Amino acid sequence: MVLGLVVLGTSTLAAAQPVRTPRVGVLGPTPGDRALMEAFLQGLALLGYVDGRNVAVDSRHAGGSPDGLPTLATELVRANCDVIIARGAGALAALKSAAGTTPIVAVDLESDPVAMGYVRSLARPGGTITGVFLDLPELSGKQLQILREVIPKLSRVAVLGDPVLNAPQFRSTETAAKTLAMQAQSLDVRASSDLEGALGTAKRGGARAVLLLSSPLVFANRAKIAALAEGDKLPAVSMFVEFVEAGGFMAYGPSIREAFRRAGNYTGRILQGAKPGELPVERPEKFDLVINMRTAKALGLVVPPAMLKRADRIIE
Repeated sequence: MVLGLVVLGTSTLAAAQPVRTPRVGVLGPTPGDRALMEAFLQGLALLGYVDGRNVAVDSRHAGGSPDGLPTLATELVRANCDVIIARGAGALAALKSAAGTTPIVAVDLESDPVAMGYVRSLARPGGTITGVFLDLPELSGKQLQILREVIPKLSRVAVLGDPVLNAPQFRSTETAAKTLAMQAQSLDVRASSDLEGALGTAKRGGARAVLLLSSPLVFANRAKIAALAEGDKLPAVSMFVEFVEAGGFMAYGPSIREAFRRAGNYTGRILQGAKPGELPVERPEKFDLVINMRTAKALGLVVPPAMLKRADRIIE
């Protein structure tokens, strides 16, 4: 009996092999904001990657406790992620220690990437980390000037933020306040439960306005802060447009949604073979002024017509 022998060509064998789906990890201290994650996925889709179709996105958060970030970072690395997104300075620090050679794309609003040793230079990072960074402590100086336009006799401002993540911003705000002949009352907030007490302290301390620094805690609790500030009759300014959308008075800063969209684009480029060390660190270049007129009315404020004219967006 003659046995037939079937020889498969290399192309047939290759076709028989299952195609591995790329895996993207996302790490942050708090649950990911839906709009920001949608912006990230849009940026990823521009390079042809759709979650659940040809890429798997594994998003994890530490429930507001930074202590949990190192463990989650290790888990994502062990899950063989091709790229990991760091949402915030705490997540980036944890991933830097755990990721080894895994590429990291960061959206970090607090860290100076060169000073922290994350990259060699902004133009050529040279390692495994790139992304969008906004280490502009001086931004608070512009925000104070805007508050002064609305409240001409403003002399005392409460400044809320994380004492560790926002340390450079606290220092810069104090310097800017002195230049404007203001007093800056620094108030530390480490957890959501600190917010009500901090705003109460600001009110009792004679503050007539509040400047919110860029911690993930502030972003995650923007609606709560907006309600508390309005209840205490304290006009508040943030860098986050989302704060104004949640009922806050005013925002001046870059688009965080655009930062996440750019991070999605960088992630797609890395999945296509680009090296993170050759992708320049991006810095926001456009800063928008957004005003909530309903909140202004509730606070009894009259926004100068000149400011309304130059506002990029007015929420009625």
